[in-house]
Amino acid sequence: MAQVPSEIADRLYAAHPDTFVAERDKAVAAAREAGDRELAAAIGKLRKPTVAAWLVNLLALRRPDLVADLAELAGQLRAAQRDLRGDELRELSAQRRAVVSALVEQARAVAVAEQPELARTKLPLADVESTLSAALADEEVAAQVRSGRLVRTIAYTGFGEVPRPKLRLVTDGAGPTEVSQAPRPTRDEQAEHADARRRAAAEQALAQARAEQREADAELERAIKAEEDSGRELAEVEAELAELQRRRTAAEEELSRRKLARKAAERAVSAARRRVGDAQAAVEALTGE
Repeated sequence: MAQVPSEIADRLYAAHPDTFVAERDKAVAAAREAGDRELAAAIGKLRKPTVAAWLVNLLALRRPDLVADLAELAGQLRAAQRDLRGDELRELSAQRRAVVSALVEQARAVAVAEQPELARTKLPLADVESTLSAALADEEVAAQVRSGRLVRTIAYTGFGEVPRPKLRLVTDGAGPTEVSQAPRPTRDEQAEHADARRRAAAEQALAQARAEQREADAELERAIKAEEDSGRELAEVEAELAELQRRRTAAEEELSRRKLARKAAERAVSAARRRVGDAQAAVEALTGE
C-alpha cells in the first residue's frame, strides 16, 4: 500500500472536519487522474477527525515548536515520577497545568486564525486539554499528537507512569529469581495520587468554566453589536422622519402660498369679468343709438 505524502496528509488534517471528506475526495480524484491507484486507495482510507482532534492536529501542524516543548516536559515528568522526586514532581505538575492551559488557548487561537468565524463558536477545548494531558503521560499518545493525524481525542485518566521495581523471590534450590511486581503504594504516594485526582478534576472544571466564559463573552459581544446595530438603525429612521417632517412643513407652506395665489387669481378674474361686462354693455348701448 502506498504511503500518503506528508504534504497531502497535512493539508487534509489541517482542513476543518466539515470539509475533510470533500478535500479527501478531491485528492483521491487527483491521484487517479495521475494514474496512481495505490495512492488513491491510501488517501481514501484516511479517516475524518472530530473537531477536537482537528484542533490538536492544527496545533501540531501550525505550531510544532510548542508541541515539542510539551514532549520535553513530558520526559521530565516521567523521569521525576520514576525516581519518586516529590518536590520536583509537584513543581513540574504545576508547570504541566500552565503549559497545557497555554496550549489549549493556542489551539483555539490557531483555529480562529484559520477560520475567524470560529471566534463565535463553542469549541470542544476540554477534549483538547484531556488529549494534551494524556500526551504528557504517555509517549505513544505524544507521538500521535506530534504527527498531526489524530482522528479522535484521547481521555486522560491516569497520572503518569507507575514505577515497578524488581523483587527477589527465592525458590527451593533454584537460587534467587527476579520477578516484576507492582509495589504497594505508600501513604505519601496515595496522598499524591489523591491530590492529583483532585487537581485533574479541578483543572477539568476550570477548563469547562473557561469555555463557558468564552461563550458568554462571545454572546455578550454579539448582544452589544446587535444593540449598536439597532441604535444605528433607530438613528437612521429618526433622521428619515426628521427629513420627512421638514419636507411636510415646506410642502404645507408652499400649499398655503399657492392657495393665496389662487384666491388672488380668482379675484382678478372676477374683476376682469366685471370690466368685460361693463364694456360690453357700453358697446351695446352705443349700437342701439
